[in-house]
Amino acid sequence: MENTQIIPHLFRTEYRKITSVLIRHFGIEHIELAEDIASDTFMAATGLWGMRGLPENPKAWLYTVAKNKAKDHFKHQNIFSQSIVPAIQTNAQTSYEIEIDLSEKTITDSQLQMMFAICNPIISSENQIGLTLKILCGFGIEEIANALISPAETIKKRLQRANEKLRDAKVKIEIPNKEEIRDRLQTVLTTLYLLFNEGYYSASQNSVLRKDLCLEAMRLAYLLTEYKETRVHEVNALLALMCFQSSRFEARLNENGNTILYEEQDEKLWNAELILQGEYFFRLAS
Repeated sequence: MENTQIIPHLFRTEYRKITSVLIRHFGIEHIELAEDIASDTFMAATGLWGMRGLPENPKAWLYTVAKNKAKDHFKHQNIFSQSIVPAIQTNAQTSYEIEIDLSEKTITDSQLQMMFAICNPIISSENQIGLTLKILCGFGIEEIANALISPAETIKKRLQRANEKLRDAKVKIEIPNKEEIRDRLQTVLTTLYLLFNEGYYSASQNSVLRKDLCLEAMRLAYLLTEYKETRVHEVNALLALMCFQSSRFEARLNENGNTILYEEQDEKLWNAELILQGEYFFRLAS
């Protein structure tokens, strides 16, 4: 991959991971802080890598810088607390010495927990999709606006209000206990289904964006299969449906962007690998 492509690629794959872990660490009331630290990390990469060239392990570099920026924040908060609020000096002395864990397990756990936090019934399904795209998929406001066919300013205000609702309700970033999972999981699956449909049936002519929406919905659904309590028939059934539907992505539209009915599609354009994955998850669901 060329140097000019590596940062956009890593932003799409790693920004969401860094943000999820930081939000889990800071708490849902500090979503903007986590996003700022993740964004600053990529800004630093853009500047330094442009001058010095790519580091040996770009992903590890990003993780290290993000962790250091988070620790710096705690350190500065500690200094402020010691100067302005001496009464809490004792408790603040080691507050920034925590370890930000960006291991694969922690990243997966954080994204699963964020999924349940975002898919909270106190915010609308449309805002659940918007926040999922923003936090768990790394989409910008303009991309979300294009995906949801809404003005960017409207999306921005809606997501700000949704953030405030989650913050005011003190929603915890955690996977619900066993008794709650069944009720909450349905909301999560509905959100992922709607997210997939936004891509599959989108009126947007941006074919790359449409595919990305479908792939992100599938990626998040697959994450659910990695946790024992959410590795259930309904999750496998949804994944099977997504695989079967997305396998026909290339055959659904003609060169003018018009829909080609199932019976008239060129089967040679169907994705055989996705069909096999669909059959695998269908058997699990059965």
